[in-house]
Amino acid sequence: MGRKLNRHQAWRAEKIQQDRVRRAQRRDQAVKTAAPPGELGSEESGLVIANFGVNLIVEGDSGARLRCVVRQNLGGIVCGDRVVLQATGDGSGVVIAVLPRRSVLARPDFGGDMKPIAANIDQIVIVIAIKPGIEPLLIDQYLVAAELVGIQPLIVVNKADLLTMMSRRDIDPLLDEYREIGYDVVKISIRDNSGLEVLAQRLRNRTNVLVGHSGVGKSSIAKALLPDIDVRIGELSAASGLGMHTTTAAMLYHLAQGGHLIDSPGIRSFGLWNVSPRELAMGFREFRPYLGHCRFRDCTHRHEPDCALIAASAAEKISAQRLENFYRLLDMLRS
Repeated sequence: MGRKLNRHQAWRAEKIQQDRVRRAQRRDQAVKTAAPPGELGSEESGLVIANFGVNLIVEGDSGARLRCVVRQNLGGIVCGDRVVLQATGDGSGVVIAVLPRRSVLARPDFGGDMKPIAANIDQIVIVIAIKPGIEPLLIDQYLVAAELVGIQPLIVVNKADLLTMMSRRDIDPLLDEYREIGYDVVKISIRDNSGLEVLAQRLRNRTNVLVGHSGVGKSSIAKALLPDIDVRIGELSAASGLGMHTTTAAMLYHLAQGGHLIDSPGIRSFGLWNVSPRELAMGFREFRPYLGHCRFRDCTHRHEPDCALIAASAAEKISAQRLENFYRLLDMLRS
């Protein structure tokens, strides 16, 4: 039985539904008025490089950028999507289909439904920094999220110039642990430009997104990789005809060495949602060989006798810290 809503919740749900209807009506009207029947151009495929809400900027395979509206019933279209469009003249077009995605990042909307925020991602770049501090729990949360959507993660340690002999004693063993599990780790410093060439090579020919806690330097990394980023934002905003919407727009940028970087407000807060305890355990890569080998089928991996994960931790085959972080994430999901 569904949960009974109070008056405010019912009003909120009705308002969200009304907003959705109005947006759909605007999109439908925009498609109808974009070009008279028979004046649509031939079909071509393209890449969504900016999302300004009702309008998209789509880069056709010819390299031309068109401001596009979207036909109804295509679902949420996001940066990184490959689409089919038809030009309508004056730099405009209509998106008529979305091509199959090889991966998608999503998060819940106000109604609790999963909403896509970026598509066709090859690599999630998890940015951590010496300051404000490295938090293993946050790293593991991002790693699990990446594992569950099937996207390769890369751990980037920013502000490496701040490393001291004392801090290395704590940080290096942690990073070595992630390397032993099979994760790639890169140290960089924007201040002295160290490690940036290595990072650029790791991003090459891939569609990448940056995630990480506030203050770790994601914006500085983006500017180092895309020195003309302000110019590119201006070009995309001008193409949209909607001005500078840098705080709410999702954008895809081409990297000079090949590949793409997507920046989206939704990605900045990307995390774990609607994950079962078993899925959470599967998100810890090194736990997988032991799952299903506990004495009890419904083992919580906390206190039961003959728990394969507890035994593996005691034998130092898996990290005690990672097992503790599994417990903490499980508690967070249940709260």
